[in-house]
Amino acid sequence: MISKVNSITVNWLNSDLIEVEVDINNWLPSFTIVWLADQWVQESKERMKSALKSSWNKLPMTRITVNLAPADIKKSWPSFDFPIAIWILLNNWSIEESLVKDSIFLWELSLDWRLRKVSSVLPATIWAKEKWFKRIFIPKDNVFEASIIPWIDVIAVNNLEEVIDILNKDKELKIAEKLDFKNFWKKDLIIENKFDFKYVLGQEQAKRALEIAAAWWHNIIMDWPPGSWKTMLSKSFASILPDLTIDEAIEVSKIYSICGLLNINNPIVNKRPFRTIHHTASSASIIGWWRNAKPWEISLAHKWVLFLDEILEFDKSVLEVLRQPLEDWNITVNRVNATYNYPAAFTLVWAMNPCPCWFLTDPDKECICTNKQVENYRWKLSGPLIDRVDIFIEVPKVKTKQFKIGDDYSDSENSSDIKIRVEGARSIQLDRFEWTSITFNSEMWTKDINKYCKIDNDTDNILKQAISNLNLSARAYFRILKLARTIADLELNKNIESKHVLEALSFRKKEES
Repeated sequence: MISKVNSITVNWLNSDLIEVEVDINNWLPSFTIVWLADQWVQESKERMKSALKSSWNKLPMTRITVNLAPADIKKSWPSFDFPIAIWILLNNWSIEESLVKDSIFLWELSLDWRLRKVSSVLPATIWAKEKWFKRIFIPKDNVFEASIIPWIDVIAVNNLEEVIDILNKDKELKIAEKLDFKNFWKKDLIIENKFDFKYVLGQEQAKRALEIAAAWWHNIIMDWPPGSWKTMLSKSFASILPDLTIDEAIEVSKIYSICGLLNINNPIVNKRPFRTIHHTASSASIIGWWRNAKPWEISLAHKWVLFLDEILEFDKSVLEVLRQPLEDWNITVNRVNATYNYPAAFTLVWAMNPCPCWFLTDPDKECICTNKQVENYRWKLSGPLIDRVDIFIEVPKVKTKQFKIGDDYSDSENSSDIKIRVEGARSIQLDRFEWTSITFNSEMWTKDINKYCKIDNDTDNILKQAISNLNLSARAYFRILKLARTIADLELNKNIESKHVLEALSFRKKEES
């Protein structure tokens, strides 16, 4: 007798329907799984024996053949224990065919016949809904994550026996309650942040630059000596980032789901990601690792900030891998067995010291580095990499005479006030790009810039003359226009004026001839 049940194989962000076919006949006892099943799947035979024994059942002493179709897709996820075990146990029982046909069955089976919590439930549920399946069976620990998605019934179960009772109609089919997405998504968004711009004394130029960067997706380099509060400003940057939209929250949460970073308390990412990388990180840990290229830091920073402190301490090869995703907003990872493409639309925030001894631009302490040492130190930042940065700021360190113990910082502008302006600029951009695939000014391509970044002839001449004097590239010309568009949006101005272009130019770094 041959039985079929639906399951899914998940290769990170890609999902494919797998038909699990089980044939049980009266030949010599054996258990075979065929069609590109990797080691994880092959090991399910041993897990299943223990699981069935724990549920007071046992494998039939017959020949069992499991076929995972289609044959050309590699099955590399332990999501087939569940459907295989179901059909082995239900082989001689009669169940409602439509109940199985319209359902997706997942995940890993433990040795004591419970269903384990696993990763990738959110993208799998989205895929099942898009393919018009009516319901999905998942472990109870994953119920909140899956219940976010509408228009598909989520059946949360504890163990294998519970599923068997449901399929045999000995137990009622209980549909999990849908999560109140909007309320949960806004949960705990208003919190006291110890990193707030009001605690940063002075540095108004830097605050202005970070405000512009937050009001959409402009990469920024901070080049100051020690004591300039680069790190404090960078971490405070998270407090002025605009809230995620619902679509963005789901998009980011899918990535966190496949990395196993969602849980019962946090089934969805409701705040902008802010990822910090240590300078000892390898390129593989940033772009994706393992043989199967699991997405990592630049994808986990998708839809907002990747912070690299002490950037000149990183290996040059690590920095160079950022060039392509900074331009294309995604990362393509090639491995022997496959090619993977992940979203990687992030704002890159860099903090760096001017030289190895740190004091090249410090007015109070003499630099002890030679010109050659400084040149070698800064050599790690290549021209093409710098050309992809929109904002450069160089600000001297803060003087201790500005400090005052017991100050309540009431005279300083706090992050919530800055965030209001950022959200205002964001609303303008969402309206501007409503019927397009673009959501940020920095995402615009040449044709979009021609449409939304129009300037008069005098302003255009100023810009072109500055490009020539500063020895900037053609890419920089369009980046300056996008930056000027954001500055105008912050002022709620429909037109880009010369003052907006001049401010954008003030944040550019002059290239060496």
